[in-house]
Formats: sequence, C-alpha cells, structure tokens
Amino acid sequence: MESKINRLLQDWPPHVVGTQRWLTSKGVDYRLADKYVRSGWLKRLGHGAYVRAGSSVDWPGAVHALQTQLGLDIHPGAITAFELRGYAHYLALGGREVVLFARAKTKLPAWFNNHPWSQPVRLVSSGIFTNDKENVSMVKVEDVELAVATLERAAFEMMALVPKQQSFEEALQVMESLTSLRPRVVQRLLETCRSVKAKRLFMVAAERMNHPWLNDLDLSHVDFGSGKRTIHPGGRLDKKYNLVVADTNHP
Repeated sequence: MESKINRLLQDWPPHVVGTQRWLTSKGVDYRLADKYVRSGWLKRLGHGAYVRAGSSVDWPGAVHALQTQLGLDIHPGAITAFELRGYAHYLALGGREVVLFARAKTKLPAWFNNHPWSQPVRLVSSGIFTNDKENVSMVKVEDVELAVATLERAAFEMMALVPKQQSFEEALQVMESLTSLRPRVVQRLLETCRSVKAKRLFMVAAERMNHPWLNDLDLSHVDFGSGKRTIHPGGRLDKKYNLVVADTNHP
C-alpha cells in the first residue's frame, strides 16, 4: 500500500484536486481511496474528489482538475481572464466573482459547486463561439497551470455579459488597455462569434478607443445581425452598429 500511495503523491501536482477518475487511472479505486482517507493520507473534498492531507486547494486547483482530469471544455474567461493576465490591476478586486466559461449545457460536479472557495464562482454555459477550444492559453495561477481565455476571446466574453453581469463602464476601462490585440485573432472571433450583441459591443468599444489594430479588420465578412438592439434604455444610439448604449465618460 505504501508504495502505491507514495507513487500517487509523487504524481499529484501541488494545490490540485484529485478526482476519483484520476485516482482510478493511477490504480486507486474508490475503496482504496477511502482507506487512504481513513489512514490520513487524503482528505475528502466531496463525492468523487480528494485533496492531499496538509495541502491547501482553492478554485484554481479545482478548475485544473476539471480541465485535465475530467476533460471539460471550461476556462476562466471575461473579466477574470484579464485579472489573471495582469490587465485588470486597476479594477475592483478582492473577493469578486470568478467567471468560468464553458460550452452550452456543461454542468459542474457537485463537489465543485458545494465547496466554499475563497471567491464565488459563476459558470457561464454558452455556445458563444463555434469552437470552444480555440483561443485559450496557459497561465500559472497560484502555482497551478490553467487554460485561460486569451485577451481577444476574453474581450468578447466580457461584452456578452453586459449589462446584467458586467458593467459597460468597466468593460470600456479594460478595452482602453487593449492596444495590441492580434487583428487576425479578432477577425476570426468576429466571424465565429454567435452573439450579435457581443460583436456589436466589442466594435463600439474598440472604435471609441480608436485602437490601431482596427485598421487591419475586414468587417465585410462579419454578420452583425439586423435591427436595433438596446443595451441601456435611454442611452446613446450608435448609428453604425445600431446599438443603444450608455453615454459614458470614455470617448
């Protein structure tokens, strides 16, 4: 038993949740896992999830398990992605929601939903893009490697949440700093994003900031839908994108 538990602990990344599926792949079925819990090697986080005894685990270690052990197409996105990439240091921090994006109909395991993480976590299950695996890259968060939305994708995700779950004013603050987005990536996202609202808001915000990468976009290939959309009743009509949005202090 000792050699098996030693191998398990050696393979176990620090600060990461170990799911029963992962333990089983290491030769530890639920009966043996239960024995390890009784012996004090492991602690039960919830049904089907464990942590190493003496190890601290927070939401990044849980999301890592969702991504790598359970194979879920899920990632930190929207404003959370900007925070993790160091682009939101001037925004309101400290205990704010962690926003996770996943493909439509994705459900989180009960052990994840029931555990009191250091920050509240909200899952956005949405088929906003035709390929949910595109435009994420690895970021180290509290010593844990996570697949996180790229700046370009996070910007569209952020706009998709305006106005109910994301303020437009804060979204504009973030957009102001995005002076070096990759136009090829932005072009691809504009063409594959299924949210007309997100695409229109993205372009309204980007054009208010007059970012240089706008010159490299070809909007003739982008479907912006038809008809007027109202984000903020009583706001200003952007005639180009037929969108009513708040009149803010930004350009």
